[in-house]
Amino acid sequence: MNKQQNTFYITTPIYYVNARPHLGHTYTTIACDTLARYHRLKNDDTYFLTGTDEHGDKIVETAAKFEKSAADYAEEISNLFRSTWQSLNITNDDFIRTTEQRHKKAVAEVFSRLHNAGHIYFSEYSGKYCVGCERYLTDKELTEDGKCNIHLTTPQTISEENYFFKMQEFLPRLKKHLLENPAFIQP
Repeated sequence: MNKQQNTFYITTPIYYVNARPHLGHTYTTIACDTLARYHRLKNDDTYFLTGTDEHGDKIVETAAKFEKSAADYAEEISNLFRSTWQSLNITNDDFIRTTEQRHKKAVAEVFSRLHNAGHIYFSEYSGKYCVGCERYLTDKELTEDGKCNIHLTTPQTISEENYFFKMQEFLPRLKKHLLENPAFIQP
């Protein structure tokens, strides 16, 4: 019997380097590794990616606490993630760092294509940003006195000009594809 080869792509979150690897990182990475090994045993064309995200205010703040530059701190923690996965015999095919030239080049290429096609626009956004959560919060996520309901800190009100993706243009086609291919993306 001639078995058709399937394609299976899996990625961990690209972990922030604001802290050392912990049990949650390890659990997620082992779960992904287990799935990758299973699909390789089935002879599926399998690709397993992990890595580190080395940008953000939280990383700068954490590095400062250790009296290090953000770049030096990111290098140290990224290497710790890599060595931790090696010590656990994790079988990832690649380890990406957002500070690597290949990542920067790929992001610039995708951005350029989207921008040239008119799918990206420049506008202003204003919101309440929690550095601890590394995201903007809605009013529902604030306590009665206006603090982040997780960190109990007052979020910064930030207004900034930024680039935005015109997602609305793609929603009908994306919804149709996902409804017709329910296994295309899975948690």
